[in-house]
Amino acid sequence: MSWRTVIISNQAKLDYKMGYMVVRGLETKRILVNEIAILLIENPMVSITGCLLEVLTEKKVKVIFCDSKRNPFAELVPHHGSHDSSLKIRTQIAWTDDVKAMIWRDIITEKIRKQSDFLKELGKDNEADLLMSYIGQVELLDATNREGHAAKVYFNALFGKEFTRSEDNSINAALNYGYSIILSAFTREISANGYLTQIGIFHSNMFNHFNLASDLMEPFRIIVDKHVLDLMPKEFGKDEKHLLWNILSEQVYIDNCNHSLDIAIKIYTKSVFDAINDNDSSRIKFYRKNEWI
Repeated sequence: MSWRTVIISNQAKLDYKMGYMVVRGLETKRILVNEIAILLIENPMVSITGCLLEVLTEKKVKVIFCDSKRNPFAELVPHHGSHDSSLKIRTQIAWTDDVKAMIWRDIITEKIRKQSDFLKELGKDNEADLLMSYIGQVELLDATNREGHAAKVYFNALFGKEFTRSEDNSINAALNYGYSIILSAFTREISANGYLTQIGIFHSNMFNHFNLASDLMEPFRIIVDKHVLDLMPKEFGKDEKHLLWNILSEQVYIDNCNHSLDIAIKIYTKSVFDAINDNDSSRIKFYRKNEWI
């Protein structure tokens, strides 16, 4: 089972040889491809062979490319993530508005519940109780925007009354970077299951290639928030970014077992598709806060 997150920070050439990714830089290193879950190309001066790209795609390794500021800007997404992807795509297009509304309601309810639990853990009982009161008010498709009201209360409780998500600061940079890591993991799983990332349940921005991943990741954002609050970066550079990549190795409890977050995302994503296709939101497998380890 793949488990490693490999970050290539310096100029190098990446090639494939006998089951290994060969990294030729100042030194030559070999990494077993079967161990790689995520490959982050952090330096635009890195070159990579088509042979290696073919193997990485076949092994469903998540490959993310960064710009000159080390921010993710593109990723490798296979055209065919599943042997029956054409059937999955037809099914996805036919998902009804009713079932999508039901699934979105439950995803947002779980997100707000996790936000409330986290605030309770921090001793912010008043704000936590307010968020809990919103849960019973979440309607189909969150028509009354309880998610937006909860977000304002939640982020102000975490980072102060003056904090806004639109502000250009190191905290928002860290949050956005962490969210992009989670988003990439979801994009990989959606593609691996044979579905299109562009067609969402709720998100429908014509310029967003990852509408469905943006939908599914919502309850997982809190894990990023927790790490950023612990970090509280004065600046957000290379070292802080590398710390956030440890998120995908964090252990959570899901489906009656402890798993790394990367595996939990795989289990959860598959369960959401099962829930949609069976018109049964009870099939969604969420991780639970009180079983974090």
